[in-house]
Amino acid sequence: MTHILAYTDQISSAPGGSIQVKVSCDGLDHYDARLIRVIQGDVNPSGPGYREEVVDLDLGGPFSGRFQPIHAGSYGIAEGAPPLNMGKSFSMQALIWPTLPGHGPQTILSYEDPDSSAGFKLYLDTAGALAFQVTDSQGDSDSISTGSTLFAQRWYLASGEFDVKSRTLTVIQVPLVSTPNVHDRAKDSKDVTIGTFEAKPDAVIMIAAKSGSVHPAVEHFNGRIEAPKLFARLLDDYEKVNPGTAKSRDLIAAWDFSVDISTDRISDVSDNQLDGRLVNLPARGVTGHLWNGDEHCWTNNFDHYAAIHFHDDDLYDCEWETDIEVKLPDNLKSGVYAVHLQSGSEEYYTPFAVRPPRGTRSAPVAFILPTASYMAYANNRIGIDVPETEIVTGRLVQLNPIDLFMQTHPEIGLSFYDVHNDGSGVYYSSRLRPIVQMQPKQIGHLGGVGSNLWQFNADTHILGWLEQLEQPFDVITDEELENEGDQVLDGYKAVITGTHPEYYSVGMLDSLQSYLNAGGRLMYLGGNGFYWRVSFHPTLPGVIECRKSEDGIRVYPPPPGEFYASFTGEYTGLWRRNGRAPNELVGIGMVSQGFDCSSPFILTEASRDPRASFIFKGVEGPVVGDYGLSGGGAAGLELDATNHAWGTPPNTLVLATSERHSDLYLMTPEDMDDPAPGLGGTEAEIIRAEMVFFETPTGGAVFSTGSIAWCGSLSHANYSNDVARITGNVLKRFLDPTPFPVM
Repeated sequence: MTHILAYTDQISSAPGGSIQVKVSCDGLDHYDARLIRVIQGDVNPSGPGYREEVVDLDLGGPFSGRFQPIHAGSYGIAEGAPPLNMGKSFSMQALIWPTLPGHGPQTILSYEDPDSSAGFKLYLDTAGALAFQVTDSQGDSDSISTGSTLFAQRWYLASGEFDVKSRTLTVIQVPLVSTPNVHDRAKDSKDVTIGTFEAKPDAVIMIAAKSGSVHPAVEHFNGRIEAPKLFARLLDDYEKVNPGTAKSRDLIAAWDFSVDISTDRISDVSDNQLDGRLVNLPARGVTGHLWNGDEHCWTNNFDHYAAIHFHDDDLYDCEWETDIEVKLPDNLKSGVYAVHLQSGSEEYYTPFAVRPPRGTRSAPVAFILPTASYMAYANNRIGIDVPETEIVTGRLVQLNPIDLFMQTHPEIGLSFYDVHNDGSGVYYSSRLRPIVQMQPKQIGHLGGVGSNLWQFNADTHILGWLEQLEQPFDVITDEELENEGDQVLDGYKAVITGTHPEYYSVGMLDSLQSYLNAGGRLMYLGGNGFYWRVSFHPTLPGVIECRKSEDGIRVYPPPPGEFYASFTGEYTGLWRRNGRAPNELVGIGMVSQGFDCSSPFILTEASRDPRASFIFKGVEGPVVGDYGLSGGGAAGLELDATNHAWGTPPNTLVLATSERHSDLYLMTPEDMDDPAPGLGGTEAEIIRAEMVFFETPTGGAVFSTGSIAWCGSLSHANYSNDVARITGNVLKRFLDPTPFPVM
């Protein structure tokens, strides 16, 4: 079990900067902290062994352990509401599309005095019926329910009112579409004897939740809410049953969620301008009750996207307080570092990159740390919640303490490989929370037999190889690629990717493409790269959006009408569907995946081309990489191959290709136009990895391995092997400033 968790405020900093570490301990009184440089995170005894370098820097401590909670669940909040009292009738109304009715009380709209708790809430009760509750200044409450359970994923007009003259509570639920023999239209009223209340000016209005005593928000609503309104009067009979007809007379607030969709703001379009903010990033850019399929992009018809989808397990920022501030020495070299927290046998690593100062470089090589992909996989439940994991890996899943921790602590947030509690897809993922799998020493589930590493820890195989070569290198993260453009790579003789740079934004792609256009040299040492399009939020740090539209390997497809990112309005999905297939950038693109065993490469006739002679100096062949920590071979897990129709440059040399993959390797859905037998690894020619090389028109070059497993073979025989030799040969030539010939 994990009793210590942490995350940092930034994913990278330059020497002389600072990193704030936010720590939570469960049952630990004290812990120690030290700064380490991560060299090799693989603990497999068959490999080179775990390696770290302790930085001589006093971080203070020992530190007192304290528990900092995670408050998951999204909602809207508007503070400083105008006074509302029970000396005058009032009513409220909202359009709702519930997704989990009957799963506990779920608040739609609430109003509460922070001192006396007096106020009201419109909500779904434990049976999933619409209910309305009023609490007076003495704490006495009364409520009314329709007693009719709402259907999931069905639009309703929900209303509640308090009639001061008759001292009556009324609640009404009206389905927007009537269905024969479905009796979910309901209304009920009740006389009450509770006292009065008058809220103070600092009263809080919440949407999709209510204030809690221990947690800032409780009773989270699951589903979509649109056009919530609050009136200082009663609605007439017509207004109560017809959406959008309520007049603005005595209007206290009317939130229009079609405004500012790309932000975390909610706008009150009434004269009171009771604007608010969203907490924990509920889904925006989702279809509302007016959507009819005429328009599929929210930027072209805001009224059709006037809803917000709230979830009780949304999480953006844990908002923990800082426990340790790490002031990085001015002479600290670039690399991947971590603050190592330890208390007895309990330990936790919170990694970050030390990058060179902005506008400078301290080494001839840049390694791009694929932090967007780390966020995409952050805290995924692939090992324990995805039933087909054992099938696709061909072996029993071995659960580790991290798996068990996530199973018992769902509040830690989700990945793009999970679904929300209501079954809807996860559109956003943040690094402002503990990412328990983004640590050295961690073992995954999809990394093949052997070390079974994935994402961050698999990338430490590259760090260990560069360290063994004594090759100076800088570390650049995806966020620098996004925020600083092509300038961040300017001047590097060679750029190296991680093993699995799957998630890329348009800014990141532009940075890489500009680097190549200027004569740069790129070593793509992985597979399944540049696959999904992501968007960074324009103002909120440390969060990305990914909607897996159309096709591709995915857990959940966005519903119709939701293929455009709420952060930016960009079309989403595969990069090849967006007109920028990875083949154009690196010569190859994803064709297959399988997670049992990896295979070797077999050199092709093109490997003897004089253009590639530098690559195979000292390599005998024809078999390369029939060994490795990632499945026992250099070609495996996820495979890329050439496809000229998708943009593979015509001057591309296919240097080697893999073979003998098992039938657990299947072709990708986007290539499977007509499902038919014979598509397994032993049968289909498409299932292969291809190692490629090509020159660019400006004297640069690209080398791509086409396999996630490639770097797991680098350390074999103490780095004395053909995989390490080929990779080293490429790096050596790429560091040579002599331009590649353009014929």
